[in-house]
Amino acid sequence: MTSRRIREAGDSAVVVELGDGIDPEVNARAVAMAARLRAEPPAGVHDVLATFRSVAVFFDPLQTDLDTLTAHLLALPAAAPGAGERPAIDVPVEYGGEAGPDLEAVAAAAGLAPEDVVSRHAARAYRVFMVGFLPGFAYLAPVDPSIAAPRHASPRLRVPPGSVGIAGQQTGIYPQASPGGWQIIGRTTTRPFDVHRRPPLLVSPGDRVRFVAVSRGSLGSFADAWAAPPEALPAPDGLRGIAVVRPGLMTTVQDEGRRGRQHEGVPVSGAMDRGSLRRANRAVGNAAGAAALEVTLDGLEVRVDHAGALAVAGADLGATLDGRPLPLATPVKHAAGGVVRFDGRRRGARAYLAFDGGLAVAPVLGSRATDLTSALGGVNGRRLRAGDRLGVGELSPAHRAGGPDAQTLPAGGARVRVLPGPYPEWFPPAAIDKLCRTRYEVTAESNRMGYRLRAEEPLPRETGEMISDATWQGALQVPPSGQPILLMADRQVTGGYPIIATVIAADLPVVGQLAPGDWIEFAVCTRAAAVAALARLQVPGGVRA
Repeated sequence: MTSRRIREAGDSAVVVELGDGIDPEVNARAVAMAARLRAEPPAGVHDVLATFRSVAVFFDPLQTDLDTLTAHLLALPAAAPGAGERPAIDVPVEYGGEAGPDLEAVAAAAGLAPEDVVSRHAARAYRVFMVGFLPGFAYLAPVDPSIAAPRHASPRLRVPPGSVGIAGQQTGIYPQASPGGWQIIGRTTTRPFDVHRRPPLLVSPGDRVRFVAVSRGSLGSFADAWAAPPEALPAPDGLRGIAVVRPGLMTTVQDEGRRGRQHEGVPVSGAMDRGSLRRANRAVGNAAGAAALEVTLDGLEVRVDHAGALAVAGADLGATLDGRPLPLATPVKHAAGGVVRFDGRRRGARAYLAFDGGLAVAPVLGSRATDLTSALGGVNGRRLRAGDRLGVGELSPAHRAGGPDAQTLPAGGARVRVLPGPYPEWFPPAAIDKLCRTRYEVTAESNRMGYRLRAEEPLPRETGEMISDATWQGALQVPPSGQPILLMADRQVTGGYPIIATVIAADLPVVGQLAPGDWIEFAVCTRAAAVAALARLQVPGGVRA
């Protein structure tokens, strides 16, 4: 049987390594294993992602134990029956000029003419090794060594959608506008990812892509081809709805996120503090994961255009209904025309405002959660604006509101528990001890993708570049600067920085209540303690937070 190494990735994921380096045969085994696991998932497994050389398996540790899952993974056949190699997918590309601003620099570095770079780039059928970074972003390889080019030292703030780039011996297509450091040599109008297409992915791991050079102008206007569709506001469901008067600092629609789509490069997203989302929903009788508003820090003002019930849970942001303070995690009746305001942060960072019936925005890929980075879900994939009107669903006949439920909120900072690993070889033995003896500040560069942490002394780590692999919420990545990045709800599904430790699932709701300027400290615990803490994290009625 092919050698496999199981790495524990916190309490809710494992990474099965099948080899070292970027190798088509190793990747083929990873793709086959991931396909088998998605087709016949073991108990408790909810997401599977193949990378260059590994398979990441995400699971609920209260539904399966690590030993059982590990035994299953080690016993899987080395490869699943293949369906045969699909024909390569041709992607027309306009090279150079405005479409490929780095083509001449890549050619000069290689000692070639630009047309030689084009012919060598278009001469191969590239394997899709994995999908990550953004929904539909396929890592293609290998590029002809003569035109391999390093990433830019300083990434561009905006790479246009459809851009075709090179990074080392990898090439790929940017599926949407985003920051990026790859060398851009051309552009296409072919969409790698489209939520309206079934399946949304143009290519999947194991497929092949061939680039076809076309004359300039033959693809038409890139601006027209990549123009965003007209924005469509969600239609209110009957007379039940809310209107946004002031959107506040940042307010989005969130539920429990998109599980089962990470192999497409789609982040899980969802509420930063899922426990508080569930508390708010339970208070008004909704399903635990119903869509609600995530209010960050302060400033939101909404008018409720129907009579019903609402509840706020999570941070104390000075919420009022028609001027009267709203108790946390408590159902409160409201009349049509009632106004809810959040006037200022007192404790915590994110509050959840739930309405009986739940917010009735249209689901995207199975979830109503807003993923700001990928512009998916919620209200056109963005934060709320003044004038938005959202529908509220009808109350379920099985409506049964819960009572108040206490929650401990961090006051200026928090000490949270971590499990070390999964990449100890990237750090000296004293690094984890240093991590746990250091108080970090959550910096202003933090967001829903991740918290950038800062301390006086950086963490030591090995030099060099790690092969991009899977990531997960709660992972503490350590870039070359030594200042950790704590990955959060909207994190990319893959990343290239080694992970020193992972915050346990039971403490993620606490982390979700931190804001820039707060402090965070870490303490190592055991897997048994992590799972026991998750089991204790119950709210009345048996709804796990």
